[in-house]
Amino acid sequence: MGQGLWRVARNQHLQQEAYSEPGYLSREHSRRVTSNNITHSGHRKQAQGGIDLYHLLKARKSKEQEGFINLEMLPPELSFTILSYLNATDLCLASCVWQDLANDELLWQGLCKSTWGHCSIYNKNPPLGFSFRKLYMQLDEGSLTFNANPEEGVSYFMSKGILDDSPKEIAKFIFCTRTLNWKKLRIYLDERRDVLDDLVTLHNFRNQFLPNALREFFRHIHAPEERGEYLETLITKFSHRFCACNPDLMRELGLSPDAVYVLCYSLILLSIDLTSPHVKNKMSKREFIRNTRRAAQNISEDFVGHLYDNIYLIGHVAA
Repeated sequence: MGQGLWRVARNQHLQQEAYSEPGYLSREHSRRVTSNNITHSGHRKQAQGGIDLYHLLKARKSKEQEGFINLEMLPPELSFTILSYLNATDLCLASCVWQDLANDELLWQGLCKSTWGHCSIYNKNPPLGFSFRKLYMQLDEGSLTFNANPEEGVSYFMSKGILDDSPKEIAKFIFCTRTLNWKKLRIYLDERRDVLDDLVTLHNFRNQFLPNALREFFRHIHAPEERGEYLETLITKFSHRFCACNPDLMRELGLSPDAVYVLCYSLILLSIDLTSPHVKNKMSKREFIRNTRRAAQNISEDFVGHLYDNIYLIGHVAA
């Protein structure tokens, strides 16, 4: 027992002497320096050619380089990737610091096409002095004008050569743009039925369940707040387009455009019934099936039941 305690005490004493010796400290310091040098050289090897990214990142810690990295010192591909995440306002501010980078045409072209997916001018040879930054400003100005007065907005786009005077081109512009006020757009489409026709044909409802297709349709072409002639026109055009996109399904279910029209109206009424807080006695699934099959007798009970389940679980088709 005494010998065991003596060995433990002797080992502890030797360990303390070993760690306190200058030779141990110098060896440990040398090992750490060697390890750091290897790590740093590995970082420098990763930045092949051009700027030494390791020294650039280390420079941030110095007092002279505090704050954001100077993008002009980075590889151009990396700088453009960083700037591509900015919106138009932030990109204009960035151009005050990095003028050559932030005014690059590819960045402004991406902003234009991500906001306004289709313009006639995209498919033309650009005129002399054309720039996508200037085009962005014109598109933004035209959208604001459209949201105040749709006719003046469309006239503005045509006067600047952004849109051709064609119902199909206007329909494509509306279909690919999300900055237009939906209330003003509804008024414009009610007056321009030729544009509405081309806008409906841009939708592809192939292999979509009827309520989901109706939701997508009303997401692009907002339904009026009250029933009337315009709503009937929208449902009629949707019914014909849905049947044209799903001919095999229509033959299998024995549905016609008139039958789809009846189903769409039934879905809208069911949506109001199930989602409105003013309706206390909600329509049951059995009542919906009975009422719908009374209007369209060739429709199977299972199919109508699936329609009810979709509205009950997902919600309004025209919200």
